[in-house]
Amino acid sequence: MGLINPDFQTLPELFTSVFTHFRGQSDKFPISRKINGSYKSISYDSLEEDYRNLAAYLKHEGIEPGDRVAILSENRPGWYLSDMAILSVGAINVPLYPSLPPNQIEYILNNCSAKGIVVSNMLQLGKILSIWQNLPDLNLVIVMNKLEEPMEDVIDLNQAKDEGKKDLHEKPWLLEGIKIEPDDIATIIYTSGTTGLPKGVMLTHKNICENVKSCSTVIRIDETDSCLSFLPLSHAYERTGGYYLMFSCGAQIYLAESVETISLNISESRPTIIFTVPRLFDRMKTSILKAATSEGGMKQKIFFWAIRTGEKYFKQLNEGKVSSVVSMQYGLADKLVYHKINKKFGGRLRYFVSGGAALPQKTGEFFQALGITILEGFGLTETSPVTHINRPDKVKFGTVGPPVKNVEIQIAEDGEIMLKGPNIMKGYWKDEAASAEVLKNGWFYTGDIGEIDADGYLKITDRKKHIIVTSGGKNIAPLPIENLILDSPFVDQVMIVGEKKPFLIALIVPDYQKLKEFAAEHKITATTNRQLIDNKEIVQIFEKLLRNLSRQLATHEKVRKFLLVEEAFTLENGLMTPTLKLKRKEIIKKFTPEIDNLYNALNMVYNTE
Repeated sequence: MGLINPDFQTLPELFTSVFTHFRGQSDKFPISRKINGSYKSISYDSLEEDYRNLAAYLKHEGIEPGDRVAILSENRPGWYLSDMAILSVGAINVPLYPSLPPNQIEYILNNCSAKGIVVSNMLQLGKILSIWQNLPDLNLVIVMNKLEEPMEDVIDLNQAKDEGKKDLHEKPWLLEGIKIEPDDIATIIYTSGTTGLPKGVMLTHKNICENVKSCSTVIRIDETDSCLSFLPLSHAYERTGGYYLMFSCGAQIYLAESVETISLNISESRPTIIFTVPRLFDRMKTSILKAATSEGGMKQKIFFWAIRTGEKYFKQLNEGKVSSVVSMQYGLADKLVYHKINKKFGGRLRYFVSGGAALPQKTGEFFQALGITILEGFGLTETSPVTHINRPDKVKFGTVGPPVKNVEIQIAEDGEIMLKGPNIMKGYWKDEAASAEVLKNGWFYTGDIGEIDADGYLKITDRKKHIIVTSGGKNIAPLPIENLILDSPFVDQVMIVGEKKPFLIALIVPDYQKLKEFAAEHKITATTNRQLIDNKEIVQIFEKLLRNLSRQLATHEKVRKFLLVEEAFTLENGLMTPTLKLKRKEIIKKFTPEIDNLYNALNMVYNTE
């Protein structure tokens, strides 16, 4: 089945065609969310009525085509509703991460001269109230939660919908004749920016619509499918894949309550597709292994036998022929192990789609051996975002797959990936210099380094700006080294440092749960994180790990020293972007004294040798 209407040219056309298709079908629904402990769905008819009423209110309040209206909210029904209403009046949606502090919100709202904003709750409203006096263009504030008492110049979503309904009743033609062209800007997404001020990526209706169409030819989705949404809708990946793509094919979107409740929500909503980031697979792998090893004995033996069988099966499958013995063993392993694990994921899961960061090859192979398919893809906000994805019939871990339909790729002389297609952004908002830097002769320069294999599958080797140049002039890609270190069960996060330095060092966040288990086994009395990483025996675990790894690395790639970090890099402490990538510059800034100490101590040794 796939797309309900393959001909849409703008997002409002997409919305209209889907609502028309499902009109009056009360058993079908686009969105479901948790209320009082169980999932309750929202019908197509009620969502359509709500967004039209809100659109009428925006129109009445003077929101014109091309005006910018922001959304500052977690994933919730009001997000989809606001997006549809904003786009339907021809305005431009500017999504903001709910984790942003007021000063960054102020910068973005001023940069795009936002006329209106929809916020989720009193906490987010508080941020806007604290900066409103510095926002001369902002004159419309809508809050999704109910206002307990009236506030000047602020209206809640229900009131706004009621007012819009009255307007539509009096002027039924209010939403007619709004001209929206495919090349009009649909959204300005500010990239979280690991460096400097955020830049506003301008994506047109055509950019997003063409990307949705391309994705729908790779992964067949229809009305029998559903997904669990927990990545932020403010990010292009969740918005295109987990929202527009799912909606355009008539699939259901279940909203997770939070990142913490994902495994519970998966078993309740039983999704067929989950869009996620590699960080989540690490957590799932840890809990699967923990469950398998906690019982010990025969169960543990069967589990590891099943993994080996799965590895053997897929190796033979890739080579083109599976022996009857392995096929039989695989069937048995499915009954004893894979089937039970699949049940934990709701029992209907077809694929995980992984993006946002590199998926370690071993993680992909681990899940594949358990009969769970991860389709790793690639893209950037600037490309709407999907440009590459592994195909269900041929997954190659360690690559992000071949390009999707309509996307061309070239590798520049220095290894940089260049892309061309209808999904490439219009440019950066009010920043011609930055636009000219990445958009040259019809090609978009990604800033990523990569290579294409014989099957046309792309392998990303690193970010161009992450390449470390040592004081000896050696160019080193940190990502492959970090992935080797991350293979250790004792490592939760790692970052390699060495720019303009004589050698590399690693900042390691240990897996503290694993360290506590190790401490208990070896009668080590340390209990706090600090005591654990100060313990000699524990430090030796990491010394040994790096010693063993150094055999696989060239001399200039060897990690000479490491720093064990007491607290994980997170969104809350400002050391991760909202899509869970490390903010390398911020981390280096925070740990500069410790890094300098390590280099100084080692320099003395090097100088005296």
